[in-house]
Amino acid sequence: MSDSPAARLQKLFEGHRLTPTQRRIAHCMVRGAADVPFLSSVELAELAGVSQPSVTRFAVALGFDGYPALRRHLREVAPAERAAAAQEDAYNEYQQAVQGEIENLRQLSAMLADPSPVEEAGRVLAGSSPLPVLGLRAASSQARGFAYFAAKVHPDVRLLDEGGSMLADRIDAAAAAGASALLCFALPRHPREVAEALDHARAAGLKVVTVADSAFAPVARSSDLLIPAPVGTGLAFDTACAPMLLGRVLLEAMADALPDAQARLEAFDARAAARGLFVE
Repeated sequence: MSDSPAARLQKLFEGHRLTPTQRRIAHCMVRGAADVPFLSSVELAELAGVSQPSVTRFAVALGFDGYPALRRHLREVAPAERAAAAQEDAYNEYQQAVQGEIENLRQLSAMLADPSPVEEAGRVLAGSSPLPVLGLRAASSQARGFAYFAAKVHPDVRLLDEGGSMLADRIDAAAAAGASALLCFALPRHPREVAEALDHARAAGLKVVTVADSAFAPVARSSDLLIPAPVGTGLAFDTACAPMLLGRVLLEAMADALPDAQARLEAFDARAAARGLFVE
C-alpha cells in the first residue's frame, strides 16, 4: 500500500459520511496533500473555497476536537516527507512536475494492488452495448483515447465529448439502444454539466463508472463506481498521466471480459494490412 501523503489522507477519510462541502475540503486536501499539514484553517478554507467554520466542522466530523488536532495528527505522520520535500527543492519546476507525476503513478500502482474494482468495472463496461464514453473539456482527450482503442474490441462505442443540450439526448439514445453503463472521465476543473449528465444517465438506468482525480471529486455522488487517479498540479495546467494510464488499464479489463475481443483485434489487423493503413 502506498505511504504517500495523498494515500494517507484517503485512508483517513474512508468510512466517514461527508457533506458536499466537506467532500470539497477533502478533495482539496488530497490534491495538496504534501502541504496540508502546514496550512492554517483559514488558509485551507481559502484554498478549498469554503468558510473557516466549515473546516472546523470537517475536522470534528473526522473525529478530532478541531482543526488544530487534525493538523497535529497530519504533522505526526508527515516527517518522512520532509526529506523528500528537501530533495524536490533541488529540482527545477519542470523536473518537479515530472517527479509529481512519478509519485502519482506510484499511488496508482499501489491502488491497483487490489484489482477487483478495475475488474468489476471491466465487466460492467463489457456488458454494455452500446457503450457511451463521456469526457468534457479537460477530460475530452482521455475519453477520446479510450473510445478510439475500445472500438477495436467492443462492438458499439459512442464518444460523448461535446456538451450542450444534445448531450442528454445522446445519453437517452444510448439507453434506448440497450446501453446498461456509461464510462466517464472527469478531471479538474469539473464542469457542472458533467455531474448533471451523470445524474441524467443514472436516471435513465445506466450504471456510471467514473475515472476521476480523487475519490472525493464533485462527481463522486453521481457515480456508481469511481476509480481515482491523481493529476499533477505543478504546472500552469494540470497533467493527467495517471488518469490516462488508468483508462488503458480499464480498457485491458474490459477486453478481458469480452469473449470475442481477440478475434476483433485480429480482424482489424487483417483489414489494416489489406488497406496498407500503417507504414511498416
